[in-house]
Amino acid sequence: MYNLHSHSLLSDGVLLPSEIAVRYMAAGYKVIAITDHADYSNIEYITKSILEFTNHWPESAGIKVLPGVELTHIPPAQFKPLVKYARNKGLKIIIGHGETTVEPVIRGTNRAAIEAGVDILAHPGIITDEDAALAAKKNIFLEITSRRGHSDTNEHVINCALKAGAKMILNHDSHDPENIISPDELKSVGLKAGLSEQDIDKIYKDVTAFIFKKEGL
Repeated sequence: MYNLHSHSLLSDGVLLPSEIAVRYMAAGYKVIAITDHADYSNIEYITKSILEFTNHWPESAGIKVLPGVELTHIPPAQFKPLVKYARNKGLKIIIGHGETTVEPVIRGTNRAAIEAGVDILAHPGIITDEDAALAAKKNIFLEITSRRGHSDTNEHVINCALKAGAKMILNHDSHDPENIISPDELKSVGLKAGLSEQDIDKIYKDVTAFIFKKEGL
């Protein structure tokens, strides 16, 4: 099982990356990504720190930790250069902080993040059918989240994704220990929002293939 969206004290989370990894392992996860919030002010620091951590995380630890970043509240024009920067530095998971109903995200962010080629568009609560179709074309995952507030629009995101044939991903968007729920609880979030068992099976297969590709396996 996986979770590819979590935050440490490198941004607005409360746990060290190592404690995030250990807590997720105890909850039954095999692969996680640490994807702290970043913009031009801190992306160099975040990138250096998370790569330093993941490069020293032992293979024998029992859980794989992928280095990532969540580009957050940035002007739409900054997505392309920052996605390029993150990829060139070796980050594996690049998330765009999507337009949500509970935060004042700049309009046009969903489209800009998709066009820039992020891997995951996080909690894109007001996504349009047109942007969902573009995400499908570019193989970008639309996030179904367990995060309070952001999860209120999961049903809308699912409907847009299914209509467009876009890939989906189930994620926590965790910031503290209480956000780290079990794989069964995360699955339940998807089911309650309207996903079928078949939909969830496809999500797991798509995400597993994505992770293998990122790891070069």
